[in-house]
Amino acid sequence: MSSLSEPALPLYQRVHDAVMACIVSGDLAPGAMLPSEFDLAAQYSVSQGTARKALSKLEQSGLVERHQGKGTFVATTTPETSLFHFFRLRHDDGSQAIPQPLSESVRRRAANAKEGQVLGLQSRGAVFEIARVRCIKETPVCYETSVLNADLFPGLKDRGSLPNALYPLYQRSYGVTIVRADEQLRALEATSSVANMLAVDEGAPVLEVERRALDIVGRVVELRFSFYLTSQIHYSVSLK
Repeated sequence: MSSLSEPALPLYQRVHDAVMACIVSGDLAPGAMLPSEFDLAAQYSVSQGTARKALSKLEQSGLVERHQGKGTFVATTTPETSLFHFFRLRHDDGSQAIPQPLSESVRRRAANAKEGQVLGLQSRGAVFEIARVRCIKETPVCYETSVLNADLFPGLKDRGSLPNALYPLYQRSYGVTIVRADEQLRALEATSSVANMLAVDEGAPVLEVERRALDIVGRVVELRFSFYLTSQIHYSVSLK
C-alpha cells in the first residue's frame, strides 16, 4: 500500500487516503480483501481504533463493504440507486420507477465547449456519447445522453448492448467508481430533437435533469442530460 499523506491531516484521514489511493490506482481491485484493522494499524504505525475509523469512513462512502466474520472488501458494484437518497424517480402511487432502455446508440466524437470544460478535456477532446430512449411498458418516458471522457473508457463503443445501470459497468470494466452525483432540474419545452425521440409534439413540457457524476478523487467522469415526460412519473424529493 502507499505511504501516508500530508502529516497535518488526522491520522485516520491519512490511513483513509492511503487505502483510497490503492483503490484508485487499481492495486486494490473491486472485490479485493483489505488488510485487517490489526494489519493496517501495524503497517501505518497507528492504533487499531484509528485504522477502524479509517475503514468506517471508507464504508460510509460506499467504497468498501464489511462482511461479518469475513473481513472488509473493495465494493464490487456502484448501484445507481445508492446515489439517490434525496432524489428518486417515482410513479404517482409512490412506487419506484425504473425505466428500461428502448433504444441505444454509442458514438465517439469531439467534445463541445461545455463538455470539455466539465470533463476537464483539452479543446475538442474525444468523448463517447451514449444516447438512450427509456420506456415504461414500452411507452417512452425519458431521452438521455451520457457523455464520457473517451480516454477513461477504451473500447466502450465496441461492447455492444450496454446494461441498464451504467455505473457498475464503469467500475467493473474500467476501474471508475462513481461516489457522488450532482443534479440540476429545469422545466422546459421539448426541442424538436427531444420531441422526436419521445414521440411527442415539439414544445411539450419535459423535465430536464443535468447530472455530473464524480469519481473517488472528485473528477467529473460523466455529464448526463435526461429529459423526462412527467405524465406517468415524477421526481420525488425527500429532505431530512
